[in-house]
Amino acid sequence: MKNSFKILRLQKNNLDLFVNLVQLLNEVFEEPNLIASKKQLKKLLMQSDFYAVVAIINDLVVGGLTAYELERYYTDQSELHIYDIAVKTNLHNQGIGKALVNYLKEYASQHEIETIFVQAHSEDKQAVKFYESTIGKGEKVDYFNLNMKTR
Repeated sequence: MKNSFKILRLQKNNLDLFVNLVQLLNEVFEEPNLIASKKQLKKLLMQSDFYAVVAIINDLVVGGLTAYELERYYTDQSELHIYDIAVKTNLHNQGIGKALVNYLKEYASQHEIETIFVQAHSEDKQAVKFYESTIGKGEKVDYFNLNMKTR
């Protein structure tokens, strides 16, 4: 039986939930326990072009995504870049990830956001299949990272 969950876009007063979301992303992506300072997290939550959306069951964050709205210069409409999305592994295939993406789709349709996009590694078949089912057909691109060292 599927669990009942609610979807919530985090606001500046939801710092604890945002911390829980980042911890969940670290857990699901099997990353070291990295998290920015509370000052940085608050700063992000206060930005209108930053989206942190969570799925909650019994007051626990069980899934979520982060996204950035990008203003464009070819059109008056913006686009959304999904930066991270994850659902607790034991809750996969229960519609939580789809509900998170659908939340963004609904929001975008009401706020002149023309496109939602996300990157996935081609070898991550589960992610590619998920995005094809929720977003649509992908396109192959080369993506380059320039890592800058900070002091």
